[in-house]
Amino acid sequence: MGTPAFAVPSLDALAAAGHELLAVVAQPDRPAGRGNALRAPATKVWAEARGVPVLQPEKVRDGRLASELGALRPDLLVVAAYGRILGSDLLTLAPWGAVNVHGSLLPKYRGAAPIQWAIAEGERETGVSIMQMDEGLDTGDVLLQRVLEIGADDTAETLAPRLAALGGEALVEALALLERRALVPVRQDGARATLARILEKEDGRVDWTLPAQRIADRLRGFTPWPGAFTTLEGRAVKLLEARPEPGDPGASPGAARRAAGRGLAVACGAGTALVVTRLQPEGKPAQDALAFLNGLRRDAFQLGT
Repeated sequence: MGTPAFAVPSLDALAAAGHELLAVVAQPDRPAGRGNALRAPATKVWAEARGVPVLQPEKVRDGRLASELGALRPDLLVVAAYGRILGSDLLTLAPWGAVNVHGSLLPKYRGAAPIQWAIAEGERETGVSIMQMDEGLDTGDVLLQRVLEIGADDTAETLAPRLAALGGEALVEALALLERRALVPVRQDGARATLARILEKEDGRVDWTLPAQRIADRLRGFTPWPGAFTTLEGRAVKLLEARPEPGDPGASPGAARRAAGRGLAVACGAGTALVVTRLQPEGKPAQDALAFLNGLRRDAFQLGT
């Protein structure tokens, strides 16, 4: 049970390890792109290319999906970024229950966007957790974890494929151990849990009172969506590349000036500055920050206005 590209390496790993895939369950095709044409989920594309049956129910808690899957008599349900919360009818359907491939080191970053929030919160490492599912939000016992370093330049876009590949490897490792009854489930410490809630467009709005490192981390974590954006005289400006550095403690947050030969330096909280090297003004293509300044014909102004 999985929908986006994150789930595909788990499918690859299961198939390569010799597991029989009775069906792939994905969310329905959704409109995408400028023309809003229906686009099939990545897992559906994978399954159809290999002759694996695909189920795409609109609802998962009305009993119909449990009935369809029950008829297949699976040993186990595997869930990887499916995007729906399963009820007890599905969680208890198979003799081995349901296991989840989650993109964080649980109990940290439970929820829909663990990869994005781990970067946005300044973590230097993350990983994958293979979890025995229960009816809570990523609250089940952990069966196996693998750690992955977050690079200084990693974005959610660059980190996700590496985590997905690690998830596939960890999944087949865990299933082999589970089959031999060689795994000891570890209960999560709820007191250490953090929530990786689903992202909203407004999460990308830059708060210039934050330290520059926090803003830079959020930019990386929220790439490609919702990104990091601010405003200049009511028009949006998207920040594409930036780095933190020491700044002028007396500068007003959001005060921007030309940084000779380097880009656009914006004052941030705690006496820091964010040097923006690439950006995209509303209605225009992405451009070098110095080119933006040259077109603006101003060397100092206030962002967030």
